[in-house]
Amino acid sequence: MTLSETGALQLDAADPGHRELFDVPPAQGGDYPDVAYFAGNSLGLRPKATRTELLEDLDAWAALGVEGHLDAARPWLPYHELLTGPAARLVGALPSETVVMNSLTVNLHLLMVSFYRPTRSRHRIVIEDAAFPSDSYAVRSQALFHGYDAEDAVIRLRPRPGENSLRTADVVEQLGGDVALVLLGGVNYLTGELMDIPTITKAGHAAGAVVGWDLAHAAGNVPLSLHDWDVDFAAWCSYKYLNSGPGALAGAFVHERHLGGDLPRFEGWWSTEAATRFEMRPEARPPATADAWQVSNPPIFSMSPVRTSLELFDKIGIGVLRERSVRLTGCLSELLATFEVITPADPGRRGAQLSLRVPGGAGALSRRLRFEYGVIADAREPDVLRLAPVPLYSTYHDCWRAAAALTEVLG
Repeated sequence: MTLSETGALQLDAADPGHRELFDVPPAQGGDYPDVAYFAGNSLGLRPKATRTELLEDLDAWAALGVEGHLDAARPWLPYHELLTGPAARLVGALPSETVVMNSLTVNLHLLMVSFYRPTRSRHRIVIEDAAFPSDSYAVRSQALFHGYDAEDAVIRLRPRPGENSLRTADVVEQLGGDVALVLLGGVNYLTGELMDIPTITKAGHAAGAVVGWDLAHAAGNVPLSLHDWDVDFAAWCSYKYLNSGPGALAGAFVHERHLGGDLPRFEGWWSTEAATRFEMRPEARPPATADAWQVSNPPIFSMSPVRTSLELFDKIGIGVLRERSVRLTGCLSELLATFEVITPADPGRRGAQLSLRVPGGAGALSRRLRFEYGVIADAREPDVLRLAPVPLYSTYHDCWRAAAALTEVLG
Protein backbone atom coordinates (compact mmCIF):
# COMPACT_ATOMS: atom_id res chain seq x y z
CA MET A 1 0.00 0.00 0.00
CA THR A 2 1.66 3.21 -1.19
CA LEU A 3 -1.08 5.83 -0.80
CA SER A 4 -0.87 7.62 2.54
CA GLU A 5 -3.85 8.73 4.60
CA THR A 6 -2.98 12.34 3.81
CA GLY A 7 -2.82 11.48 0.11
CA ALA A 8 -6.25 9.84 0.29
CA LEU A 9 -7.75 12.92 1.92
CA GLN A 10 -6.21 15.10 -0.78
CA LEU A 11 -7.80 12.92 -3.46
CA ASP A 12 -11.17 13.34 -1.72
CA ALA A 13 -10.79 17.10 -1.75
CA ALA A 14 -10.15 17.02 -5.50
CA ASP A 15 -12.76 14.34 -6.33
CA PRO A 16 -15.41 14.52 -3.59
CA GLY A 17 -18.41 12.53 -4.81
CA HIS A 18 -21.81 13.08 -3.15
CA ARG A 19 -21.43 11.61 0.33
CA GLU A 20 -23.24 14.57 1.88
CA LEU A 21 -26.49 13.38 0.27
CA PHE A 22 -26.49 10.10 2.21
CA ASP A 23 -26.88 8.88 5.79
CA VAL A 24 -23.61 7.11 6.61
CA PRO A 25 -23.91 4.76 9.64
CA PRO A 26 -21.74 5.35 12.70
CA ALA A 27 -18.75 3.06 13.13
CA GLN A 28 -18.89 0.35 15.79
CA GLY A 29 -15.14 0.13 16.06
CA GLY A 30 -11.94 1.76 14.88
CA ASP A 31 -10.66 5.31 14.98
CA TYR A 32 -13.26 7.12 12.87
CA PRO A 33 -16.84 8.20 13.65
CA ASP A 34 -18.45 6.85 10.46
CA VAL A 35 -18.11 3.49 8.76
CA ALA A 36 -16.15 3.00 5.58
CA TYR A 37 -19.06 1.41 3.72
CA PHE A 38 -18.26 -1.14 1.00
CA ALA A 39 -21.49 -3.16 0.99
CA GLY A 40 -23.44 -1.03 -1.50
CA ASN A 41 -23.48 -4.00 -3.86
CA SER A 42 -25.65 -5.71 -1.24
CA LEU A 43 -27.64 -2.80 0.22
CA GLY A 44 -27.02 0.83 -0.67
CA LEU A 45 -27.06 3.64 1.86
CA ARG A 46 -30.16 5.76 2.42
CA PRO A 47 -30.35 9.09 0.61
CA LYS A 48 -31.18 11.84 3.12
CA ALA A 49 -34.09 12.98 0.95
CA THR A 50 -35.79 9.59 1.21
CA ARG A 51 -37.26 10.12 4.68
CA THR A 52 -38.68 13.55 3.87
CA GLU A 53 -40.22 12.54 0.57
CA LEU A 54 -41.63 9.26 1.84
CA LEU A 55 -43.27 11.10 4.75
CA GLU A 56 -44.81 13.53 2.25
CA ASP A 57 -46.46 10.62 0.47
CA LEU A 58 -47.60 9.11 3.76
CA ASP A 59 -49.05 12.45 4.88
CA ALA A 60 -51.10 12.62 1.68
CA TRP A 61 -52.81 9.40 2.80
CA ALA A 62 -53.58 10.92 6.18
CA ALA A 63 -54.92 14.15 4.69
CA LEU A 64 -56.80 12.82 1.68
CA GLY A 65 -57.64 9.17 2.15
CA VAL A 66 -58.82 7.60 -1.09
CA GLU A 67 -58.80 10.98 -2.86
CA GLY A 68 -54.98 10.81 -2.83
CA HIS A 69 -55.24 8.71 -5.96
CA LEU A 70 -55.98 11.90 -7.89
CA ASP A 71 -55.43 14.83 -5.53
CA ALA A 72 -52.11 14.11 -3.79
CA ALA A 73 -49.17 16.31 -4.74
CA ARG A 74 -47.82 13.18 -6.39
CA PRO A 75 -51.10 11.45 -7.34
CA TRP A 76 -51.10 7.71 -6.73
CA LEU A 77 -53.02 6.60 -9.81
CA PRO A 78 -50.24 7.57 -12.27
CA TYR A 79 -47.44 7.43 -9.64
CA HIS A 80 -45.48 4.66 -11.38
CA GLU A 81 -45.11 6.94 -14.41
CA LEU A 82 -42.90 9.25 -12.32
CA LEU A 83 -40.31 6.46 -12.24
CA THR A 84 -40.50 5.38 -15.86
CA GLY A 85 -38.48 8.15 -17.52
CA PRO A 86 -35.58 8.20 -15.03
CA ALA A 87 -35.40 4.38 -15.00
CA ALA A 88 -35.35 4.29 -18.79
CA ARG A 89 -32.56 6.86 -18.99
CA LEU A 90 -30.53 4.94 -16.42
CA VAL A 91 -30.57 1.69 -18.41
CA GLY A 92 -30.47 3.17 -21.91
CA ALA A 93 -34.04 2.37 -22.87
CA LEU A 94 -37.13 4.05 -24.23
CA PRO A 95 -39.79 4.95 -21.64
CA SER A 96 -42.20 2.64 -23.44
CA GLU A 97 -39.77 -0.24 -22.85
CA THR A 98 -39.40 0.30 -19.10
CA VAL A 99 -41.49 -0.32 -16.02
CA VAL A 100 -40.80 -0.38 -12.26
CA MET A 101 -42.71 -3.18 -10.52
CA ASN A 102 -42.50 -6.16 -8.18
CA SER A 103 -39.16 -7.66 -7.12
CA LEU A 104 -36.33 -8.93 -9.28
CA THR A 105 -37.04 -12.66 -9.40
CA VAL A 106 -40.79 -12.10 -9.76
CA ASN A 107 -40.03 -9.94 -12.79
CA LEU A 108 -37.70 -12.58 -14.24
CA HIS A 109 -40.46 -15.17 -13.96
CA LEU A 110 -43.07 -12.86 -15.52
CA LEU A 111 -40.67 -12.13 -18.37
CA MET A 112 -39.79 -15.79 -18.88
CA VAL A 113 -43.50 -16.52 -19.27
CA SER A 114 -43.19 -14.48 -22.44
CA PHE A 115 -39.65 -15.20 -23.56
CA TYR A 116 -38.85 -18.79 -22.56
CA ARG A 117 -40.82 -20.73 -25.16
CA PRO A 118 -39.03 -24.09 -25.28
CA THR A 119 -39.39 -26.87 -27.82
CA ARG A 120 -37.92 -30.36 -27.79
CA SER A 121 -35.16 -29.29 -30.16
CA ARG A 122 -34.52 -25.90 -28.52
CA HIS A 123 -35.14 -25.77 -24.78
CA ARG A 124 -31.83 -25.16 -23.02
CA ILE A 125 -31.05 -22.12 -20.85
CA VAL A 126 -27.54 -20.67 -20.49
CA ILE A 127 -26.50 -19.08 -17.19
CA GLU A 128 -23.17 -18.59 -15.46
CA ASP A 129 -22.19 -21.23 -12.92
CA ALA A 130 -21.54 -18.43 -10.41
CA ALA A 131 -24.97 -16.90 -11.00
CA PHE A 132 -26.78 -15.60 -7.94
CA PRO A 133 -28.69 -18.59 -6.53
CA SER A 134 -32.09 -16.98 -7.09
CA ASP A 135 -31.42 -16.89 -10.84
CA SER A 136 -30.41 -20.53 -10.75
CA TYR A 137 -33.57 -21.47 -8.87
CA ALA A 138 -35.69 -19.46 -11.31
CA VAL A 139 -34.37 -21.00 -14.53
CA ARG A 140 -34.37 -24.52 -13.12
CA SER A 141 -37.98 -24.12 -12.03
CA GLN A 142 -38.92 -22.75 -15.44
CA ALA A 143 -37.36 -25.76 -17.16
CA LEU A 144 -39.17 -28.12 -14.79
CA PHE A 145 -42.46 -26.25 -15.27
CA HIS A 146 -42.20 -26.87 -19.01
CA GLY A 147 -41.50 -30.57 -18.48
CA TYR A 148 -37.73 -30.69 -18.96
CA ASP A 149 -34.98 -32.13 -16.79
CA ALA A 150 -33.31 -29.12 -15.16
CA GLU A 151 -29.95 -30.90 -14.99
CA ASP A 152 -29.99 -31.26 -18.77
CA ALA A 153 -31.80 -28.06 -19.70
CA VAL A 154 -29.64 -25.58 -17.78
CA ILE A 155 -26.14 -24.99 -19.14
CA ARG A 156 -23.86 -23.56 -16.44
CA LEU A 157 -20.84 -21.66 -17.77
CA ARG A 158 -17.58 -21.99 -15.83
CA PRO A 159 -14.31 -20.09 -16.24
CA ARG A 160 -11.33 -21.93 -17.64
CA PRO A 161 -9.27 -23.90 -15.11
CA GLY A 162 -7.14 -21.54 -13.06
CA GLU A 163 -9.19 -18.48 -14.05
CA ASN A 164 -11.85 -16.60 -12.09
CA SER A 165 -13.87 -14.90 -14.83
CA LEU A 166 -15.64 -15.97 -17.98
CA ARG A 167 -14.17 -15.13 -21.37
CA THR A 168 -16.62 -13.68 -23.85
CA ALA A 169 -15.41 -16.03 -26.59
CA ASP A 170 -16.09 -19.03 -24.34
CA VAL A 171 -19.61 -17.79 -23.63
CA VAL A 172 -20.32 -17.35 -27.34
CA GLU A 173 -19.01 -20.84 -28.07
CA GLN A 174 -21.70 -22.37 -25.84
CA LEU A 175 -24.58 -20.75 -27.72
CA GLY A 176 -25.62 -23.70 -29.84
CA GLY A 177 -28.78 -24.44 -31.76
CA ASP A 178 -30.47 -26.09 -28.79
CA VAL A 179 -30.33 -22.91 -26.66
CA ALA A 180 -33.69 -21.21 -26.21
CA LEU A 181 -32.67 -18.60 -23.64
CA VAL A 182 -29.49 -16.86 -22.53
CA LEU A 183 -29.90 -15.29 -19.08
CA LEU A 184 -26.70 -13.92 -17.58
CA GLY A 185 -25.81 -11.36 -14.93
CA GLY A 186 -24.66 -8.08 -16.43
CA VAL A 187 -22.16 -7.78 -13.57
CA ASN A 188 -21.46 -11.02 -11.76
CA TYR A 189 -22.43 -10.75 -8.10
CA LEU A 190 -19.47 -12.82 -6.85
CA THR A 191 -16.53 -11.71 -8.96
CA GLY A 192 -17.68 -8.25 -10.07
CA GLU A 193 -16.98 -9.11 -13.71
CA LEU A 194 -18.78 -6.84 -16.21
CA MET A 195 -19.99 -9.01 -19.06
CA ASP A 196 -19.80 -7.91 -22.71
CA ILE A 197 -23.54 -7.44 -23.01
CA PRO A 198 -23.72 -6.23 -26.65
CA THR A 199 -21.40 -8.94 -28.02
CA ILE A 200 -23.12 -11.79 -26.16
CA THR A 201 -26.56 -10.47 -27.07
CA LYS A 202 -25.65 -10.34 -30.75
CA ALA A 203 -24.17 -13.83 -30.63
CA GLY A 204 -27.22 -15.21 -28.85
CA HIS A 205 -29.51 -13.80 -31.49
CA ALA A 206 -27.31 -15.21 -34.25
CA ALA A 207 -27.72 -18.62 -32.63
CA GLY A 208 -31.50 -18.22 -32.62
CA ALA A 209 -31.86 -17.69 -28.88
CA VAL A 210 -33.66 -15.07 -26.82
CA VAL A 211 -31.24 -13.02 -24.69
CA GLY A 212 -32.18 -11.56 -21.32
CA TRP A 213 -30.06 -9.98 -18.59
CA ASP A 214 -30.17 -9.83 -14.82
CA LEU A 215 -28.89 -6.31 -14.09
CA ALA A 216 -29.06 -6.45 -10.29
CA HIS A 217 -25.38 -5.52 -10.02
CA ALA A 218 -25.26 -3.43 -13.20
CA ALA A 219 -28.12 -0.92 -12.88
CA GLY A 220 -26.78 2.22 -11.23
CA ASN A 221 -23.26 0.78 -11.44
CA VAL A 222 -22.29 0.95 -15.12
CA PRO A 223 -23.75 2.72 -18.17
CA LEU A 224 -26.21 0.57 -20.10
CA SER A 225 -27.73 0.83 -23.59
CA LEU A 226 -30.36 -1.89 -23.56
CA HIS A 227 -32.33 -0.54 -26.52
CA ASP A 228 -29.32 -0.01 -28.78
CA TRP A 229 -27.81 -3.36 -27.77
CA ASP A 230 -31.03 -5.06 -28.90
CA VAL A 231 -31.49 -6.89 -25.60
CA ASP A 232 -34.77 -8.81 -25.60
CA PHE A 233 -35.57 -8.30 -21.91
CA ALA A 234 -33.91 -7.42 -18.65
CA ALA A 235 -34.70 -7.02 -14.97
CA TRP A 236 -32.93 -5.39 -12.06
CA CYS A 237 -33.40 -4.68 -8.37
CA SER A 238 -33.07 -1.22 -6.84
CA TYR A 239 -31.76 -1.83 -3.32
CA LYS A 240 -28.08 -2.18 -4.24
CA TYR A 241 -26.48 0.61 -6.26
CA LEU A 242 -29.87 2.32 -6.59
CA ASN A 243 -30.15 2.88 -2.82
CA SER A 244 -33.93 2.41 -2.55
CA GLY A 245 -34.06 0.36 0.64
CA PRO A 246 -34.23 -3.33 1.59
CA GLY A 247 -36.51 -5.32 -0.69
CA ALA A 248 -37.23 -2.24 -2.82
CA LEU A 249 -39.21 -2.45 -6.04
CA ALA A 250 -37.43 -3.71 -9.13
CA GLY A 251 -37.33 -2.70 -12.78
CA ALA A 252 -38.03 -4.47 -16.05
CA PHE A 253 -37.21 -3.83 -19.71
CA VAL A 254 -38.83 -5.23 -22.83
CA HIS A 255 -37.43 -4.19 -26.21
CA GLU A 256 -39.87 -2.21 -28.33
CA ARG A 257 -39.87 -4.84 -31.09
CA HIS A 258 -41.72 -7.12 -28.67
CA LEU A 259 -44.31 -4.54 -27.60
CA GLY A 260 -47.87 -4.67 -28.83
CA GLY A 261 -47.44 -8.16 -30.24
CA ASP A 262 -48.91 -11.52 -29.33
CA LEU A 263 -46.39 -12.68 -26.74
CA PRO A 264 -48.09 -14.56 -23.89
CA ARG A 265 -48.18 -12.74 -20.56
CA PHE A 266 -49.73 -13.10 -17.16
CA GLU A 267 -52.16 -10.21 -16.69
CA GLY A 268 -53.83 -8.39 -13.85
CA TRP A 269 -55.42 -5.09 -12.80
CA TRP A 270 -52.54 -2.88 -13.92
CA SER A 271 -51.87 -4.75 -17.21
CA THR A 272 -54.70 -2.98 -19.00
CA GLU A 273 -54.53 0.47 -20.53
CA ALA A 274 -55.09 3.28 -18.05
CA ALA A 275 -57.70 5.07 -20.14
CA THR A 276 -60.20 2.18 -19.89
CA ARG A 277 -59.14 0.66 -16.55
CA PHE A 278 -62.19 1.90 -14.69
CA GLU A 279 -64.64 0.70 -17.31
CA MET A 280 -64.22 -2.56 -15.35
CA ARG A 281 -64.35 -4.81 -18.41
CA PRO A 282 -63.55 -8.51 -17.95
CA GLU A 283 -60.95 -8.53 -20.76
CA ALA A 284 -57.65 -6.66 -20.46
CA ARG A 285 -56.64 -4.12 -23.09
CA PRO A 286 -52.87 -4.11 -22.65
CA PRO A 287 -51.00 -1.05 -23.89
CA ALA A 288 -48.17 -1.42 -26.40
CA THR A 289 -45.61 -0.68 -23.69
CA ALA A 290 -43.78 -2.54 -20.93
CA ASP A 291 -46.68 -1.53 -18.66
CA ALA A 292 -48.51 -4.53 -20.14
CA TRP A 293 -46.29 -6.77 -17.97
CA GLN A 294 -47.55 -5.13 -14.79
CA VAL A 295 -49.98 -7.19 -12.78
CA SER A 296 -50.87 -5.50 -9.53
CA ASN A 297 -51.71 -2.05 -8.23
CA PRO A 298 -48.33 -0.32 -7.61
CA PRO A 299 -47.35 0.02 -3.92
CA ILE A 300 -46.95 3.79 -3.57
CA PHE A 301 -44.93 3.84 -0.37
CA SER A 302 -42.48 1.33 -1.87
CA MET A 303 -42.22 3.37 -5.06
CA SER A 304 -41.41 6.57 -3.20
CA PRO A 305 -37.79 5.70 -2.25
CA VAL A 306 -37.14 4.41 -5.77
CA ARG A 307 -38.35 7.70 -7.24
CA THR A 308 -36.12 9.66 -4.85
CA SER A 309 -33.07 7.61 -5.84
CA LEU A 310 -33.75 7.74 -9.57
CA GLU A 311 -33.98 11.52 -9.39
CA LEU A 312 -30.46 11.58 -7.91
CA PHE A 313 -29.12 9.52 -10.80
CA ASP A 314 -30.97 11.72 -13.27
CA LYS A 315 -29.42 14.83 -11.74
CA ILE A 316 -25.83 13.56 -11.44
CA GLY A 317 -25.69 11.24 -14.46
CA ILE A 318 -24.50 7.65 -14.70
CA GLY A 319 -21.66 8.68 -17.04
CA VAL A 320 -20.19 11.02 -14.43
CA LEU A 321 -20.58 8.36 -11.75
CA ARG A 322 -18.91 5.73 -13.93
CA GLU A 323 -15.88 7.98 -14.43
CA ARG A 324 -15.50 8.42 -10.67
CA SER A 325 -16.11 4.71 -10.16
CA VAL A 326 -13.19 3.83 -12.42
CA ARG A 327 -10.92 6.22 -10.50
CA LEU A 328 -12.09 5.06 -7.08
CA THR A 329 -12.00 1.34 -7.86
CA GLY A 330 -8.63 1.80 -9.54
CA CYS A 331 -7.28 3.39 -6.38
CA LEU A 332 -8.57 0.54 -4.24
CA SER A 333 -7.10 -1.96 -6.69
CA GLU A 334 -3.65 -0.41 -6.31
CA LEU A 335 -3.98 -0.42 -2.52
CA LEU A 336 -4.86 -4.12 -2.59
CA ALA A 337 -2.16 -5.12 -5.06
CA THR A 338 -0.62 -7.63 -2.65
CA PHE A 339 -3.91 -9.51 -2.10
CA GLU A 340 -5.57 -12.12 -4.31
CA VAL A 341 -8.19 -10.13 -6.22
CA ILE A 342 -10.45 -12.31 -8.40
CA THR A 343 -12.16 -9.39 -10.15
CA PRO A 344 -10.79 -8.59 -13.63
CA ALA A 345 -7.93 -6.08 -13.50
CA ASP A 346 -9.13 -4.30 -16.66
CA PRO A 347 -11.37 -1.37 -15.57
CA GLY A 348 -13.52 -1.99 -18.65
CA ARG A 349 -14.36 -5.49 -17.42
CA ARG A 350 -15.53 -4.62 -13.92
CA GLY A 351 -17.96 -2.37 -12.11
CA ALA A 352 -17.59 -0.75 -8.68
CA GLN A 353 -16.48 -3.96 -6.98
CA LEU A 354 -13.34 -5.84 -6.07
CA SER A 355 -13.61 -9.38 -4.73
CA LEU A 356 -10.76 -10.84 -2.71
CA ARG A 357 -10.03 -14.46 -1.95
CA VAL A 358 -9.13 -14.52 1.72
CA PRO A 359 -7.86 -17.19 4.13
CA GLY A 360 -9.54 -18.25 7.35
CA GLY A 361 -13.18 -17.59 6.45
CA ALA A 362 -14.70 -14.50 4.85
CA GLY A 363 -17.42 -14.10 7.48
CA ALA A 364 -15.01 -13.99 10.39
CA LEU A 365 -12.87 -11.47 8.55
CA SER A 366 -15.82 -9.20 7.75
CA ARG A 367 -16.84 -9.19 11.42
CA ARG A 368 -13.33 -8.18 12.49
CA LEU A 369 -13.29 -5.39 9.92
CA ARG A 370 -16.65 -4.10 11.18
CA PHE A 371 -16.11 -4.24 14.92
CA GLU A 372 -12.38 -3.49 15.11
CA TYR A 373 -11.91 -1.07 12.21
CA GLY A 374 -15.33 0.34 11.27
CA VAL A 375 -15.09 -1.09 7.74
CA ILE A 376 -18.26 -2.70 6.33
CA ALA A 377 -17.59 -5.31 3.64
CA ASP A 378 -19.67 -8.19 2.31
CA ALA A 379 -18.65 -11.80 2.88
CA ARG A 380 -19.48 -14.75 0.64
CA GLU A 381 -18.43 -17.95 2.30
CA PRO A 382 -16.16 -19.68 2.34
CA ASP A 383 -13.43 -17.33 1.14
CA VAL A 384 -14.61 -14.30 -0.86
CA LEU A 385 -14.74 -10.77 0.58
CA ARG A 386 -16.49 -8.22 -1.63
CA LEU A 387 -15.65 -4.52 -1.50
CA ALA A 388 -17.78 -2.04 -3.47
CA PRO A 389 -16.44 1.52 -3.63
CA VAL A 390 -19.70 3.17 -4.68
CA PRO A 391 -18.99 6.45 -6.50
CA LEU A 392 -21.99 8.27 -5.01
CA TYR A 393 -20.80 8.09 -1.41
CA SER A 394 -17.55 6.14 -1.03
CA THR A 395 -14.29 8.05 -0.58
CA TYR A 396 -10.61 7.55 -1.22
CA HIS A 397 -10.14 7.71 2.53
CA ASP A 398 -12.58 4.79 2.82
CA CYS A 399 -10.38 2.86 0.39
CA TRP A 400 -7.28 3.69 2.43
CA ARG A 401 -9.03 2.57 5.65
CA ALA A 402 -10.09 -0.76 4.11
CA ALA A 403 -6.62 -1.49 2.75
CA ALA A 404 -4.93 -0.50 6.01
CA ALA A 405 -7.29 -2.75 8.00
CA LEU A 406 -6.82 -5.72 5.67
CA THR A 407 -3.06 -5.30 5.76
CA GLU A 408 -3.07 -5.23 9.54
CA VAL A 409 -5.33 -8.27 9.85
CA LEU A 410 -3.95 -10.43 7.04
CA GLY A 411 -0.42 -9.06 6.77
